[in-house]
Amino acid sequence: MDIGATFQGFPGSVTPDYVPFQMWDTLQGLSTYIRAMLSTQALLSAIGVGEKSATVIGATFQWFLRDLTGMLGGILFAFYQGSNLDSNAKMWRLVADFMNDLGMLMDLLSPLFPSSLIVIMCLGSLSRSFTGVASGATRAALTQHFALAKNAADISAKEGSQETLATMSGMGLGMLLAHVTRGHDLVVWVSFLSLTIFHMYANYKAVQSLSLVTLNYERTSILLQYFLEDGEVRTPQQVSKQEHILPFWSSWRRLLRTKLPHELVHLGAKASMLTHSDMLLISKTRSYYTDANYFLLDKEGSVHIFIHKQAAATDVLKSFVHGLVLARLTRKSKSCHAEAHQWMDDKYNIFISKLKMEGYSTERLLSHSIVWRAHWLYGSSDEKIK
Repeated sequence: MDIGATFQGFPGSVTPDYVPFQMWDTLQGLSTYIRAMLSTQALLSAIGVGEKSATVIGATFQWFLRDLTGMLGGILFAFYQGSNLDSNAKMWRLVADFMNDLGMLMDLLSPLFPSSLIVIMCLGSLSRSFTGVASGATRAALTQHFALAKNAADISAKEGSQETLATMSGMGLGMLLAHVTRGHDLVVWVSFLSLTIFHMYANYKAVQSLSLVTLNYERTSILLQYFLEDGEVRTPQQVSKQEHILPFWSSWRRLLRTKLPHELVHLGAKASMLTHSDMLLISKTRSYYTDANYFLLDKEGSVHIFIHKQAAATDVLKSFVHGLVLARLTRKSKSCHAEAHQWMDDKYNIFISKLKMEGYSTERLLSHSIVWRAHWLYGSSDEKIK
């Protein structure tokens, strides 16, 4: 299948990473639909389809409860994590597919635990509800990334056709596999687990092939690190190879309790967290932020960024870069607000210009929703925050 060959202006109308991503994405989708036939067959068997003792009303109620749990789970997930999906599209893409795998595993397990059928069904539906929200949101972000010629609608339509073709192929192969393995539980499990391992690998390769040009926390941190070292900006392809795309809870960093540079900077801190000693520190450094719509507080090895109510998207990006510079300098000495301020005056605009030359989008920083903003006045002796 010549992916994308029907695009007008292809390949110039899409980014270079479009084709490798779609190839791996199609393969992982095919694996999903094949496994779906096995898990659905197991679930239908668990609720009593084909048994004389099963009642229609009982099966209907179980299916309804399963769907209801999934709907509620999707709403809650969107409420708590919706603002993070854009900023970590790669990670959430992997998480979405992992949760889908978990949901199908629950369905396959359901016949083995008839006494806990409702609980297992609901947990599987809950897991897949996270998949629906995360996958849909990240798909929208990636489509915008691929659309070099502002042809997002065309790309979305073509992707829909490719997914339909993969679905049809997967359903056909899945029905054949389900028929061949019927009554052979061990073969079913070996087939399912083998396809799941391939699915996870294909997903990882698909996400790894992406070279995003938007700026999130980690991408900005990587770019700034190299710029501080040699004054040059790395390409999206180079930065992509260094990004941590696995969730924090699944990585070695959790075991070693280590933090990446961007994890030392906390954007959108609450003014109510400030203590009297914090205010004394701020009074000593306030002169460095009189012309900025933010100010920084270095405390216990971390940098807290307080955002002004009138701060624009470019101010948020600037504040985060300033925080990264301050965090890097603070590791070498106690307080470096003067040095960080001087660097921002001398180098920040050069840094942004070089980012634009490499094709990065510098209009905003992809971050969580900044709920806490403050308004402050600089007086002659005290800094007032409300």
